[in-house]
Amino acid sequence: MKIIITGGAGFIGGHLAKRLLEHDGVKVDLLDNFSRAVHDPFLDELKQNPSVRLIERDLLVHGSLDDLDDDYTHVVHFAAIVGVAHVLKKPYEVLRKNEAMTFSALDLAHRQKNLQRFVFASTSEIVAGTLLQYGIDVPTPETTPICMPDPADVRHTYLLSKLYGEALCHHSGLPFTCVRPHNVYGPRMGLVHVVPELAKKILALPEGGDLEVFSPEHKRSFCYVDDATQIISKLMLGEDEACQGVFNLGTQEPEVTIREVAQTVVDVIGKPVNLVDGPTTPGSPTRRAPDMSKTTAACGYQSQVSLHDGIAKTLAWYDEHVFAGKGPSAV
Repeated sequence: MKIIITGGAGFIGGHLAKRLLEHDGVKVDLLDNFSRAVHDPFLDELKQNPSVRLIERDLLVHGSLDDLDDDYTHVVHFAAIVGVAHVLKKPYEVLRKNEAMTFSALDLAHRQKNLQRFVFASTSEIVAGTLLQYGIDVPTPETTPICMPDPADVRHTYLLSKLYGEALCHHSGLPFTCVRPHNVYGPRMGLVHVVPELAKKILALPEGGDLEVFSPEHKRSFCYVDDATQIISKLMLGEDEACQGVFNLGTQEPEVTIREVAQTVVDVIGKPVNLVDGPTTPGSPTRRAPDMSKTTAACGYQSQVSLHDGIAKTLAWYDEHVFAGKGPSAV
């Protein structure tokens, strides 16, 4: 197998590459423009593997992939403009660039001589329009009807770009797997996600200080990145038709409140602070958890890492490589 991952130097892309290299004979090309990803020890270790090649390219530059190989068995497309800050400040760029990058990845996939699967990273926010208009079941299955959100609302630009990407996959004529990540976390995820963000705030507080927790009663189910990459790899390498289509990516249960997440981070760090309920984040759903029955039936795997253990692993990495080590981190 020969696999190329766009956004391969990023969070899930890098961890997926590490997972795929556990299979004998696999070669992995990591394609990234480093607009968000960073050169760090994790990536350096990956690059030392003779089966890994790092390709610094920009999917937005016309013709930038023309000289790439045509013998990839799998094209995995994770590159995208993500993050609330980008969505709110540059909604037009989110729409335009995410679609342009998806077209580039699909064009690359179409010219492969023996493509086995195109893998597209979608989003759990796909059903946000349905949630706003009618409500949704939680845990949420992939069969939930999709309602068009207000296209004038900047918050919806990211999900619209991913919804269009899913439609492109369906009509591309390629064998494909779309995954909808639900709160995947772990080392190298950047500093603006809830677990490392909480940790950074706690470390900056004096003992007995007050930690404001936003949307404290909102519930989520969290998936450690090692579990996420197990699921992705089993879906993308599965030869059965059951692995074709759209799949939730995450952990179905337990659902925990954001306050409980904050308390777990406090417990892992071992620093006494007071949790103070903050305001609710505008646009944040009260619950989010995936129905994983379809995914589990297709790949035969369920998440194994508990929230406490996953947070402990995540914070140990951040403490060594970012907080104490002052190393680079994705924004």
